[in-house]
Amino acid sequence: MKRLLLISLLIGVGNTTMSQRKEAAAQAALIPLPVTASYNTDSFFITPKTRLLADRGNEGAAALLQEYFRQQTGKALSPTVTLPETSLPQNGSHRIVLHTDTMLVKQPEEYLLHITKEEVIITAYDAAGIVHGIATLRQLWHREGPATLALPGAVISDYPRFGYRGMHLDVSRHFFSVDFIKQFIDQLALYKINNFHWHLTDDQGWRIEIKKYPKLQSVAAWRDQTMIGHKKELPHQFDGKKYGGFYTTEEVKAVVAYAAARQITVIPEIEMPGHALAALTAYPELGCTKGPYKTAQFWGVFDDVFCAGNDSTFTFLQDVLDEVMALFPSTYIHIGGDECPKVRWAHCAACQLRMKQEHLADEHELQSYFIRRMSRYINSKGRKIIGWDEILEGGLAPGATIMSWRGVEGAVTAAKQQHHVIMTPEDELYFDHYQSLYPEEKTAAGGYTPLEEVYHYDPLHAAGDTSLLPYISGIQGQVWSEYLDTEQQAQYMIYPRMLAMAERAWSPQTARDYADFCRRVKAQQPLLKALHIAAANNFEEINYSIDSLAKGQLYVSLHSSDTTATIRYTTDGTLPGPTSKRYISPVLLTKSSTIKAILYQQGQRTNRLFHQSFSINKATGAGITIRQAPNTKYTGDASLLVNGIAGSNRYNDQQWLGFSNRDLEVVIDLGSEQLIRQVGANCLNYHWQKMWPPTALLFEVSADGVHYTPLGTTTAFPVNGINAIRLSVKPVKARYVRVLARNKGVIPAGEYGAGGNSQLLVDEISIN
Repeated sequence: MKRLLLISLLIGVGNTTMSQRKEAAAQAALIPLPVTASYNTDSFFITPKTRLLADRGNEGAAALLQEYFRQQTGKALSPTVTLPETSLPQNGSHRIVLHTDTMLVKQPEEYLLHITKEEVIITAYDAAGIVHGIATLRQLWHREGPATLALPGAVISDYPRFGYRGMHLDVSRHFFSVDFIKQFIDQLALYKINNFHWHLTDDQGWRIEIKKYPKLQSVAAWRDQTMIGHKKELPHQFDGKKYGGFYTTEEVKAVVAYAAARQITVIPEIEMPGHALAALTAYPELGCTKGPYKTAQFWGVFDDVFCAGNDSTFTFLQDVLDEVMALFPSTYIHIGGDECPKVRWAHCAACQLRMKQEHLADEHELQSYFIRRMSRYINSKGRKIIGWDEILEGGLAPGATIMSWRGVEGAVTAAKQQHHVIMTPEDELYFDHYQSLYPEEKTAAGGYTPLEEVYHYDPLHAAGDTSLLPYISGIQGQVWSEYLDTEQQAQYMIYPRMLAMAERAWSPQTARDYADFCRRVKAQQPLLKALHIAAANNFEEINYSIDSLAKGQLYVSLHSSDTTATIRYTTDGTLPGPTSKRYISPVLLTKSSTIKAILYQQGQRTNRLFHQSFSINKATGAGITIRQAPNTKYTGDASLLVNGIAGSNRYNDQQWLGFSNRDLEVVIDLGSEQLIRQVGANCLNYHWQKMWPPTALLFEVSADGVHYTPLGTTTAFPVNGINAIRLSVKPVKARYVRVLARNKGVIPAGEYGAGGNSQLLVDEISIN
């Protein structure tokens, strides 16, 4: 059979050579981009009469192809013919062949796809490669008639860049139906993602049936109500409605089987030792204080965690994992390990005794003990653990794989210890972050991760040290569901960012063309719509940047990744129309203004209204020096404080400067003595984000930059949000203005994050 098939494939190569003499066709809009692909003007038509042939062992993939054809046409292909082991028809006529051949195809998941007028042949290294080839067919075909799908002539050779390509979904904060989960898995298969990380337990709900512990279903799976709005808003608002749900054992089995048929591994996550409040509500004896506890109704990190000094905790978790491992055949079991406060452990007699007995230096080593103990149990069952990068604290369990979410530091540390790493960085691959800065966006977790940033992320570059690269197994997108209260909102946040992640995970490192990627995403919009995916389609909307900044003036650039569209704009507050001024070069602003702009394509509006205000005062573009640079994730040049742009209350627009355990002190040089009547600055006050206003905001003036006199001070910051401080002062002439914002320091007891350092966030300084 091997020899006969090789002859058939050689004939195919000859046909390919002939096809090269034909007129070449345009590149198809495939995502992820294949390693090599060429197209011609031939077409193959799939009809109910098309013969489907598959190797023994590829019957499952053939059934998938049958199912996808039925979804598109409502009809079935001819019954699948299993290829005999001793012979193979050499000349195909109107057939699709699914064949594995490890001699011709050399690496896992690789496939070759050859489409002519007469036949379609998918040759792969393994069953996964066959399924990936089918995914490519799904993206290539289009309806040609009531029961006919057309495929372009093509020769494609393709294989993945990374072996691990994952997507995460949190179902604890908001619960998603089994139908939604299956649809999600189908999308993973379509874009060649081979791991589904199912986040099943957290403070806000336990979502998997465990028969030995029925109160996990009757108690832990439910919360009394759910917070409305963002957690930063005070006082917290609630909907007053009981919320919850869980997946039965049979539903989990169905999901796992559904994924396996599509060559996708489902990795369950059972959180420990933190994020345990729902479980503790059901079984309070597992906590340090013994309760009572209540399943969390809002979002955050909670002090009540599993007691590490209580042996019954480990018995409970081992029993849970026994049932979980019986349902999930995955090599890896995810045990969380992230965001585990040590407050309860520090005051728990049982935990302190455990530390003494095990000779543990501190609570960080106690966490390591906890993870190692659970890891040994999982290893004894022939499985391995994955954990978030916090499991590095106190020492890493042997054989553990790290998901590095807080940047690259954890990944580098783990790789140096020869542990495998999956890159899941918060800034680039968290799809619960805003994908647009437009104020019309629904409430999201925070951050700003536009499509372009996802597309340009490269884990190998991020790792830095090339000797560590063999330990980077792959990348994964994260979908936390705190603010995804509907399936439609979840889809809006996931797509098309998931597509960008999929391309970075699969396609060659050199295949990096964002404009072409956007073209392909737009071409795939009808496909997503046909699959009932409510994808975001505003990734080409207008954005802006400061082109240059000078005293009392700034140049603003407008841009869109849609290079074929025209930008029409106004600066006088009116709504732009198709005859408004066309944007050609940066816009000069010399007074406070609002730029409004709209994209037009052939005279038709194509996207949302862009609008951004710019405030120009005596401080705008003035010289500024800073005593100590910002030392949080909210960083940048001091000129951000005088660039005419006020940071938003979402604090994700790179306009705020953040300081931890240090004050803000800047000096503004106005260039010459100026009459000053008012001074001000914007300060954030969000205790539930650990953002505290200054204890005092002071302004001083000087003629020579050496000797300063007080001008104005405030200690009042009453707004939960942006405190736009504007102090009217006795008119004075001065060249230099010194601004000092004193840091709150340690967060006081009783407040969120008590005992840690507060963050001081300051933005636009104004002088009038």
